[in-house]
Amino acid sequence: MSELWHVSEDPAIEVFHPHRDELHALDEPLVWAVDSVYWWLYWFPRDCPRACFNADEHTTPEDVEHWLDGDRERRVAVIETGWLDRFRSARVFAYRFPPESFEPWDKFFVSRETVIPTKVVELGDLLARHAGAGNELRISPTLYPLWDRVIESTLDFSGIRLRNAVRR
Repeated sequence: MSELWHVSEDPAIEVFHPHRDELHALDEPLVWAVDSVYWWLYWFPRDCPRACFNADEHTTPEDVEHWLDGDRERRVAVIETGWLDRFRSARVFAYRFPPESFEPWDKFFVSRETVIPTKVVELGDLLARHAGAGNELRISPTLYPLWDRVIESTLDFSGIRLRNAVRR
């Protein structure tokens, strides 16, 4: 298991207690984390809607060509124009968790126990962080027309905080 992280705009969380999350199918109190493979999906202000996608082993060569300009390693994140200023000014922090009590759940990891972070890191300039990781960041007036096409593709995708996106 790679490093586990929780990302927040709150710089002073000392303890993470399990809680219910109405957005996921699990109906028990949990602490949520993401590993180093997927933590790039959280290099955004918390409530910022985003459509993220990349290739995985199931992605067809046609979708790699169409969506990723032929680059199977490319990762793309799209945010709405209305979130650009907030994205540029956000202070976001990553909390590293000890992995012992966590188990995998989809792209996440969950723990039923209280977790004390072992480290907190300010992510700094989010645009520079994405650029440094080789992520492509796109800005669009709205996410939904793109999102509707992405979810019909063979790409690996993640839509986060889409409830905050400009309505169709």
